[in-house]
Amino acid sequence: MDTKAFFKLSYGLYVVTTRDGENQSGCVANTMTQVTSDPAQVCITLNKNNYTTDLIQKSGVLNVSVLTEEVPMETIRHFGFQSGRNVHKFADVEAIPCSQDIHGVYYLTRYSAASFACQVNQRIDVGTHVMFVCEVKDARTLSASPVLTYANYHLLKKGTTPKNAPSYIEEKQKKGWRCDVCGYIYEGETLPEDFVCPVCKVDRSHFQKI
Repeated sequence: MDTKAFFKLSYGLYVVTTRDGENQSGCVANTMTQVTSDPAQVCITLNKNNYTTDLIQKSGVLNVSVLTEEVPMETIRHFGFQSGRNVHKFADVEAIPCSQDIHGVYYLTRYSAASFACQVNQRIDVGTHVMFVCEVKDARTLSASPVLTYANYHLLKKGTTPKNAPSYIEEKQKKGWRCDVCGYIYEGETLPEDFVCPVCKVDRSHFQKI
């Protein structure tokens, strides 16, 4: 099966954020879909292991920032390739410009085409992931820049898909070394001693022979 065919599906790329009390965090997702218009409802699917998922389960609120093509890989790495259990993702709100929605949840104000403040109505267990069906309580247009599609994330940004993503598919046919954080594959028999992952910036200790 040609697993790259899944990259042709019309996904966007989003930063999903939430809060539980004063604790704020977020992650990258590519599974937001509008499901009804009256009331306006969307669904977002996140891995059960994500710290963001835990916080949404507790608070019942989230925000979705729709990323534009201008977003740097550093922003995607910051939210998508490290856990909020280890890193406070909003420790420096000047480095990552943001504002707060009607629920007090941070959303990105730079590299974001739109923002959706959502309240969870249903939680559906889909195995490794949880699907949150949410009512949109507020929405804002932030930029006229083209939105980043999942296809262009791979084509233009040369991005990879972390294992926790619902669209992750292991490419078993490749040989070399795989990053256990973001899934990047270094194709070669020997991994250089000073090698650093070009996607998530971890060192060679995170690479496993495949």
